[in-house]
Amino acid sequence: MESLKRTKIKALLQMEPGVEVLAKGWVRTKRGNKQVKFIALNDGSTINNIQIVANTELFDEELLKRVTTGASLAVKGDLVESVGGGQHVEIQAKEIEVLGECDPMRFPLQKKDTTLEFLRSVAHMRLRTNTFGAVLRIRNAMAFAIHKFFNEKGFVYLHTPLITESDAEGAGDMFQVTTMDLKNIPLDKKGNVDFSKDFFGKKTSLTVSGQLEGELGATAVGEIYTFGPTFRAENSNTPRHLAEFWMIEPEMAFYDINDNMALAEEFVKYLVQYALDNCMDDLKFLNDKYDDGLIERMRSVLGIAFQKVTYTEAVEILEKAIADGVKFEYPVHWGTDFQSEHERYLVEKHFQKPVILIDFPKDIKAFYMKQNPDGRTVRGMDVLFPKIGEIIGGSEREADLEKLEQRIDELGMSRKNLEWYIDTRRYGSVPHSGFGLGFERLLLFVTGMANIRDVIPFPRTPKNAEF
Repeated sequence: MESLKRTKIKALLQMEPGVEVLAKGWVRTKRGNKQVKFIALNDGSTINNIQIVANTELFDEELLKRVTTGASLAVKGDLVESVGGGQHVEIQAKEIEVLGECDPMRFPLQKKDTTLEFLRSVAHMRLRTNTFGAVLRIRNAMAFAIHKFFNEKGFVYLHTPLITESDAEGAGDMFQVTTMDLKNIPLDKKGNVDFSKDFFGKKTSLTVSGQLEGELGATAVGEIYTFGPTFRAENSNTPRHLAEFWMIEPEMAFYDINDNMALAEEFVKYLVQYALDNCMDDLKFLNDKYDDGLIERMRSVLGIAFQKVTYTEAVEILEKAIADGVKFEYPVHWGTDFQSEHERYLVEKHFQKPVILIDFPKDIKAFYMKQNPDGRTVRGMDVLFPKIGEIIGGSEREADLEKLEQRIDELGMSRKNLEWYIDTRRYGSVPHSGFGLGFERLLLFVTGMANIRDVIPFPRTPKNAEF
């Protein structure tokens, strides 16, 4: 059998009949009668199975008993035109080898539909389902498209540190990294933890963002992007939060807020179009199974200009909606941070298109955002999408040394580990901008999945860090 080279099922389904082939994969289903068995085989290369037709006269009964759901097979046979519906070709089996048996009584993935909640409880097996095969292939395509987009634009892919002493967001919800013996933590004379005895000689954590380091790259080579894991120790169990997730963070020298908005809009449209062009079989499956508006919603963000709205204008729209009887769980007034329900109202109800919010109150945004002349607002921007809410957050960065230092002092931030960042404003400062796209937020949009834990292979959430 091995003298014949294996062909992936995705390729087999596109071939013309009349050749001998070797397929390998896992059994999705087996049905039939005493004369013939029909085996649906899948190898993960496509959402679609190839049908194996096994004439029982050619095969030992004991062998066919071992062909159960979940078992892995190697099948050699003739690729023939399919007489049944649903597929163009099928394999008329001549040889079958069971590579790995699977006990059908204990195998957790049965033919009947299982809930996503149940699949999370058998997370080590859920990747073998059609649903997660589709999600993983789309995730892979989106990762490739991200690199392709920036490479075509001449951006430099910058690897920023995962272990850091800086808290980019000022949020404080960070995972600490230490090699100290937790049963015998060294203390200084004041009774505080003596981090000088730790591996790095200072307090370090897992990064929440590569942005600050990304700015160093942008002021050196012009345009960079990061794409890597980030970590938030936020004790939140909502369908929108993960403790470990992936971020794409471009930073661009000589970009103002308008350049930033244009790039962000072009970027997300490129990714959505790439998914439609390259992942349609998987998108159709997810559209039919989980979200019948998925493909239509994806197409709706293309071919239109995103609506640009100031934060102040958005507050007025939301306050009018409340006056007209719209109920929100969270209050709205100038100076509050919008919740997902507010963002989705603006996108789905009021404008019925993606929205870019700009000019936020400086008190609800990070210290590094460029201040507007009014002294109250900053040149931040959030890109809001249907069903998701915020999918991108970014800003023009404060390039003025005096204003940046003043803001750091206003917030009572320690300058001890920020001097390197401030140096970018001391030596050859330039207008520059950037944004962050949460990869899993993007995947929620392009898969139609409702829970962020279902678009990452191994979710990390409070009390959950399996594998």
